[in-house]
Amino acid sequence: MRAVWRLMMLGTALLVSASAGAHKASDAYLQLDAGERGLALRWDIALRDLDAAIALDADDDGRLTWGEVRAAWQRIDAYALPRLQVDGCPLRIVGRSLERRSDGAYAALQLASDCVVGGALPPVRYSLLREVDPTHRGIARIERAGQASVVRLLEPTESIAAPSVDGLAFLRDGVRHILTGYDHVLFLLCLLLPAVMRRAPGGGWQPVERLSQAVLPVVGIVSAFTLAHSVTLGLAAAKVVSLPGALIEPAIAVTIVLAALDNIRPVFPVRRVVVTFCFGLIHGFGFAGVLGELNLPASQFAWALLEFNLGLELGQLAIVVLATAALFALRARPAYGPIVVRGGSIAAIGIGVLWLVERTANVSLLPI
Repeated sequence: MRAVWRLMMLGTALLVSASAGAHKASDAYLQLDAGERGLALRWDIALRDLDAAIALDADDDGRLTWGEVRAAWQRIDAYALPRLQVDGCPLRIVGRSLERRSDGAYAALQLASDCVVGGALPPVRYSLLREVDPTHRGIARIERAGQASVVRLLEPTESIAAPSVDGLAFLRDGVRHILTGYDHVLFLLCLLLPAVMRRAPGGGWQPVERLSQAVLPVVGIVSAFTLAHSVTLGLAAAKVVSLPGALIEPAIAVTIVLAALDNIRPVFPVRRVVVTFCFGLIHGFGFAGVLGELNLPASQFAWALLEFNLGLELGQLAIVVLATAALFALRARPAYGPIVVRGGSIAAIGIGVLWLVERTANVSLLPI
C-alpha cells in the first residue's frame, strides 16, 4: 500500500509540474519597415493567445468563430496597441485581417506612423501578454532601405528592447524552447529512466554497476535524438517539408506514450536507439515553427538555424546530465524499479494520453 501511495503521489506531482505549457511556445511575429514616408508594421498575434488575455470565445465552447473574432476587433485593438510602442513614433492601426499559419489562426494588425527615422531606430517597448504568459516573446524582422534586415527577439518582461543585432538571440531561444517544451522534456526523461538499469535475464530490471555502463546508452539515445530532430528541424524550417501542427502535436504526445510503455513492457522489435531516431524526426517538426515563419534571407536563415539548434542541444545536454546523475544515484534503491521506472512511466503515459486528447479534440483537460 505504501508503494501504491508513493506511485500515486509521484504521478500527481508529474501531472501538475508538466501540465503548464506543453503546447507550442507563445510567439508573435512583427515585420517593421522603416521607410522614407514613415513606419509600416505588421503584427501577427495568435488568436489562442488573445483568447487567453481577453476571452474572445464569447460562448466558451472552446472554438473561435469568425463572428466572435469580428465582434472582438475593437477589444483586440485596445489590448494590443498600448503594448507595442516605438519611442517618439506614435502608432495607429490602419488595417486588420486573419492569417492562417501552420500552428493556427492569427490576428494580423497593420500599423503605421508618420515618423521618419533618419538614424538609428528608436527603442521598442514590448509588453504583450506580460500579465498572462511570461514565456511569450515577439519575433521582429526589421527592414530599412539599403540595409540588411535585422531580427530581434522582444521579451515582454523587458521595459525597453532596443531593436539591435543580438548575436546570441536564437541560441538563447533554442535553450528556452527545449527547457519550456515540457512534452520534449518528458519524452527525453522516458528514454532516460531505464538507462541506469539493465533488463534481468528472467525479466524486470537490475542496476548497472558503473556509471560508464549507463553513459554509453545515454550517449546513443541523445545522439540519435539530436541527429533526427536536427534533420527535420532544418527541412521544416527551410519549408522543404511542411506538416501541420494539428498532426505534429498529437504525434509528439503519441511518442511519449509509446516510449513510456516500452519501459513497462517492451513493444518495439528494434533497438531503442532506432526508435529514438524515428521519434526524434517527429519532434524536429515541433521545433521548427519559429524559424520557418520569419522568411529570412538564406545567409541569415542558415546562421539563425545553427544558433537555434546549438541552443536546443545545450538545453538538452543540461537536462540529460542532471537527470542521468540523479537517476544513477538512485538506481540501487529497491524502489527504483517499481516506483521510478514503472511508476514514472505510468504517470508519463497518463500525461501523454491527456495531451493527445487535448490536441486532437481541442479541449483542455490539464490546468494551463
